[in-house]
Amino acid sequence: MPRRHPFGPSALALLVAHAAGLALPARAADGEQPLSLGQSEVISSLPLPSLGVSRNRIAAPVQTFSGEDMQKSHALDLADYLKRRSAGVYVNEIQNNPLQPDINYRGFTASPLLGTPQGLSLYLDGVRMNQPFGDVVSWDLIPDNAIAGAQLMPGSNPLFGLNTLGGALSVQTRNGRDNPGGAVQATLGSYGRRIGEAEYGGSEGQWDWFFAGTHFEEDGWRDHSDSDAQQLFGKLGWQSEATDLKLTYSFADSDLNGNGMVPESFLRRDRDSVYTYPDNTQNTANFLNLQWNHDYSDDLSASGNLYYRHIKTDTFNGDINDESLPEGIGEAGQNILPTAGGYTSAANLAACVAQFEPGGEPGEKCTGMINRTRTTQSNIGLFEQLSLRNRLFGKENLLSLGGGFDYSQVRFRQSAEYGALTADRGIVGTGVYAEAGNAFSLDGELDDRAARLKGNTRTWSLYGSDTLSLAPTLDLTLSGRYNAISVRNHDQLSHYELDGDALGDTVDENASLSGKHSFNRFNPAIGLTFRPTPSLTTYVGYSEGSRAPTTIELGCANPESPCRLPNSMAGDPPLEQVVTRTWEAGLRGLIGDNVQWNAGLFSARNSNDIMFVSSSTSGSGYFANFGETRRRGIETGISGTWGDWALAANHTFIDATYRSGETFLGEANSSAEDGNISVKSGDRIPLIPRNILKLSADYAVTERLSLGADAISVSGSYVRGNENNDHQSGGLYQGGGEIGGYTVFNLNGAYQLTPAWRVFAQVNNLFDREYATAGMLGANPFDDNGVMRTDGAAGNGTVNGRRSNSVGETFVAPGAPRTAWLGARWAFR
Repeated sequence: MPRRHPFGPSALALLVAHAAGLALPARAADGEQPLSLGQSEVISSLPLPSLGVSRNRIAAPVQTFSGEDMQKSHALDLADYLKRRSAGVYVNEIQNNPLQPDINYRGFTASPLLGTPQGLSLYLDGVRMNQPFGDVVSWDLIPDNAIAGAQLMPGSNPLFGLNTLGGALSVQTRNGRDNPGGAVQATLGSYGRRIGEAEYGGSEGQWDWFFAGTHFEEDGWRDHSDSDAQQLFGKLGWQSEATDLKLTYSFADSDLNGNGMVPESFLRRDRDSVYTYPDNTQNTANFLNLQWNHDYSDDLSASGNLYYRHIKTDTFNGDINDESLPEGIGEAGQNILPTAGGYTSAANLAACVAQFEPGGEPGEKCTGMINRTRTTQSNIGLFEQLSLRNRLFGKENLLSLGGGFDYSQVRFRQSAEYGALTADRGIVGTGVYAEAGNAFSLDGELDDRAARLKGNTRTWSLYGSDTLSLAPTLDLTLSGRYNAISVRNHDQLSHYELDGDALGDTVDENASLSGKHSFNRFNPAIGLTFRPTPSLTTYVGYSEGSRAPTTIELGCANPESPCRLPNSMAGDPPLEQVVTRTWEAGLRGLIGDNVQWNAGLFSARNSNDIMFVSSSTSGSGYFANFGETRRRGIETGISGTWGDWALAANHTFIDATYRSGETFLGEANSSAEDGNISVKSGDRIPLIPRNILKLSADYAVTERLSLGADAISVSGSYVRGNENNDHQSGGLYQGGGEIGGYTVFNLNGAYQLTPAWRVFAQVNNLFDREYATAGMLGANPFDDNGVMRTDGAAGNGTVNGRRSNSVGETFVAPGAPRTAWLGARWAFR
């Protein structure tokens, strides 16, 4: 059967209709400078600095913004600005901490959570910031107060290397030559939020310097959710007529509590409540980057960087012990109480401790677990790039070639301590751990949840890009990148089987994390732009990107030895690389000198998506390749200035579906058969809304007073666990397996008291809308009062019960209520 074109007639018709509606006067987002007729912004389309290419010659709708734009919007950080102002971006606040969001663009994700399919790459001053362990992105480690500007590149741009499946965000930091003087800023607001920021920059002769620091702390709007974070940034530069050298150091330290999703029934009683706690993450990061750029002439330049990064992450999570719950919704679970009385923490703790003997079953009788992990990561790399502007076949041509090497090392260790739930669903520990030395039984096997893993990854890369002007208004770009990756894992623990009531001598080879893996691939791209008039550009492009499996995914890929994330890992059968093939087509243009508009189509098809698949063991799973998924859509936007007004609007439609069949565990899904659900081609991918609309308006009331407002409107989506889209509420299953759409309005204002002093205010969620940004189906062992169910029938409280019990429910990540902040900024020279 012939393969269908990614853009059908209906999509093309809708694009034309959208484009026709864009010929309206309006204006740019806050801080954006509109392009004049005949002018075009020059940007670097590569991670490292290059000679640059006109934005009109790039066959994709690149979005740009500056640090000043972020400051004027009063966004909390980079992620918050992307959420509020960037087209096609939305968030899943699964951790429910403002510094730990999942940032999604066109249905692809950059998340701090292990196990999330990662599809976006993040670069800071030419260095890839996706971490070696799972390709995760920790937004709290980005020095927001030092950002000079950023570009959001759509599609599977191969020039940005691994993990660029749906897009790349390239961020540049400030320097003292372009940012002389200093500033101090303080912000106070709702739920104990306190932020202090300072910066200072300057230059003397060939030298320049810039320093910045931020302190953040808050109590959090949910229970047990206090957090704090610190960032320090410094840059020393030296510049001659042809050479530019920069040495950058960045430090970040954070202590974040984000207690995750909660059953909808809890929110009806208390919107501040949490499911279990604590859920704490502590990050410490050091980053050193030496950059250089040398112009041999106006048409030939070389740039490069040498970098080192070290990250230490500690997690401390109090979780319900899934092994103590029933295998199926409504079934009787484990005997977690010593008597027939109702559930109490003391009674369960006693039942738990009574199992601490060889062959005992604390892993089934203890209702809580305290999971601790420590991950240390370091990577060092060297990259060099050459850019040449010349004439090829008599035509203007821009050629860039580059390559480099990155070496990373990961050490991971975890432990699981038995515990019991407290009355408010905290966890009290026992000091006894699920590890080989204790010879405890879990379903007849050794209950060993400890892990110690050491791994390293070597990545060699070569890339190139060439833009040829076939005619004054027609440009062709060819680019590509070759990556060769080797991953080695070494398991530092021995693994045993249980021999009766004692530890056996037999080593379980299936449990070993050790292994060697190699991956390589060349990813190409081609783009064509045509400018029929000075104010109109059309483009079409095709690109491919890939992501190689990481240490944790390769260490947890065996269906026979499922693992928890990040609690334990086992097995390493090979996984395939994820490959994404993306088509882009669209138009963009100017109306007069002050209005910009764009309309475009995109279609991205993933092969071998790496997903975390639940196994038949509650709370466990493994990484596996999923056949094919597709994300396609339509983007439109318009922005401009009109007198003292600045207006902007953009809309993204995303159709994200599975394109092949798969079977998942779905015990909390009402349509499950024998605990499994079947996903078929055409089912919608969870947590990807079909419509995202963003509006903003800024008004200069006087030369000193400015007011602004923005609105974010996101449609509903299916939750995780409802991948087959068939779950229904009723009986033992509470909640429909979807989260509703929402619209949130935000206000801001600023007043310039003097040339040095400025005060500002921000109100988020002006109308105090109750909404959710993410969700999943799960087993809820608590009744509506938050007390553990321990009788034989779900939903009937805790009378005369010894066994655990649960109902199926939709867990959601609630959005923050109305919040407000006030701040003051003092700038000086």
